[in-house]
Amino acid sequence: MYILGISAFYHDSAACLIRDGEIVAAAQEERFTREKHDFSFPHHAVTYCLNEEGLSLQEISSIAYYENPHLKFDRILQTYLAVAPLGLAMVARTLPPWITKKLWVRQIIQSQLGYNGEVHYCDHHESHAASAFFPSPFQDAAILTVDGVGEWDTTTLGHAYGNHCTILKEIRFPHSLGLLYSAFTYYTGFKVNSGEYKVMGLAPYGEPHFVDIILEKLVDLKEDGSFRLNMDYFGYLNGLTMTNEKFNGLFEGPPRNPEGPLTQKEMDLARSIQEVTEEIMMRMSMHLHDITGSRNLCLAGGVALNCVANGKIFKKGPFKEIWIQPAAGDAGGAVGAALQYWHQVRNNPRTPKSGDAMKGAYLGPSYSNDQIEHFLKQKSAPAQKMTDEHLIDMVSDLLADGNVIGLFQGRMEFGPRALGNRSIIADSRNREMQKKLNLKIKFRESFRPFAPSVIREKMSDYFDIDYDSPYMLLVANVKESRRYKMTPEQERLFGIERLNIQRSDIPAVTHLDYSARIQTVHAETNPRYYGLIRRFGEKTGYPVLVNTSFNVRGEPIVCTPEDAYRCFMRTGMDFLVLENFLLNKNEQPTLIGDTDWKNEFALD
Repeated sequence: MYILGISAFYHDSAACLIRDGEIVAAAQEERFTREKHDFSFPHHAVTYCLNEEGLSLQEISSIAYYENPHLKFDRILQTYLAVAPLGLAMVARTLPPWITKKLWVRQIIQSQLGYNGEVHYCDHHESHAASAFFPSPFQDAAILTVDGVGEWDTTTLGHAYGNHCTILKEIRFPHSLGLLYSAFTYYTGFKVNSGEYKVMGLAPYGEPHFVDIILEKLVDLKEDGSFRLNMDYFGYLNGLTMTNEKFNGLFEGPPRNPEGPLTQKEMDLARSIQEVTEEIMMRMSMHLHDITGSRNLCLAGGVALNCVANGKIFKKGPFKEIWIQPAAGDAGGAVGAALQYWHQVRNNPRTPKSGDAMKGAYLGPSYSNDQIEHFLKQKSAPAQKMTDEHLIDMVSDLLADGNVIGLFQGRMEFGPRALGNRSIIADSRNREMQKKLNLKIKFRESFRPFAPSVIREKMSDYFDIDYDSPYMLLVANVKESRRYKMTPEQERLFGIERLNIQRSDIPAVTHLDYSARIQTVHAETNPRYYGLIRRFGEKTGYPVLVNTSFNVRGEPIVCTPEDAYRCFMRTGMDFLVLENFLLNKNEQPTLIGDTDWKNEFALD
């Protein structure tokens, strides 16, 4: 039996296909349309999923949609009417798309796909909970889902066993940890729903000077982690802005202009909201453990992408085991909706998989060497074809020599992280690499950190953790024995002034506070990437690489060989791997029409 899961119409549209309960394909629409966070109907993602199994729509038993549009509309209408007259303008603006489109999801799915079968609605937080538990390796688990808002819920605490998830407690809109974090994202000058990870990355440069103000004025936090926001300081109820003038007064000024410089104030705000978020998440996880008695925790929802908070819950919290859905945001709702229908609606049994059932998140399209050779001939792009062994040997040497390499191989990752198949990789020992990657490759803010990929069995040689982190969703510190102590002169520096201080013997992946967002690489799920890192370690003594997503700022991760080649040619990457082909930048012809790429991707 095949079930198709769909998320769409808000952000990060996606599709997922399961066969008799097994996830066989999943992808976000943005990867095909090249529009970041694309929320349109996922035609391309659905087509890919069907093609991966050679199916027609007539062979799909049911389609599961990741939320209930009628409940969501109820919340939106009640919210705007409750803040009349300010909300009336938003009602007038919101009603037309809802009445003409968003209320009719079942009919839209059927008409867009030419599908006459069943369409099942799964509540938003039930989709998240299902995406967290059903692919996990646990038979029993507590489930914590935290995001902006679904229909009404913003936070849910649940418990799952076997093939059933139960929601035990909830926090309802407008009281939302996700929207609180987004309010500070907006106020510090970043884009809501895409810039939250920048706030997390900026936090170590600041001091927690505003924590007390946040907890005194904005958040009424209880011991069990439940909370209420003081809505006098927020603007999102009437839909105009995330914050308002009273919020501006509390922090002595308007939001930062996105084009303006980052100041110590923004760094301190980022540190403060990060610490508040960690405290709330920790209290909720403690309470969840108390009411479920489970030793295992599963996490989903957009806030579960806050890997710093996740790392602290794992290190200091009450749970022995933790598993986080790699596509924790709305894209993962497509997975959850399909699995919720299969297990809970159809009551099919579940057998947990060793490791997990996400297959390393390698669920997207792949391209054969024949397809790539055809593409290279079309581009007249010189390339050398090698065996796997020769390629790994050559690329490890190039990395050790300081080159930056685009790595395109196997199935594309599902979720926001590149995990070795659509990655840009480099030498973690190179103290100039963080700056080079940010400014010459990614064209993004200089403060942004990079993640290490380390082979699993060497993880604890470099980091203060010995636990699987295959999806870059746990942060831990670099081992103290590998850290470099700052000089008295360096100690006197503040904030961004500390950016270029070498903090360890793997400086390219060591953040300002000695932390790292770790990806453990496993031979079982990605033998080729594992083999490359192992070979690099044999040659250098360091089986650790820098791994960042294969894209530039503002673009989705690359999907096709065409996407990869274009990004390679428009950036300062030195070499490109396309499956078994190696391309040298110096040998490539000029990419016609792309002579002004530096201006196109210039930093703010």
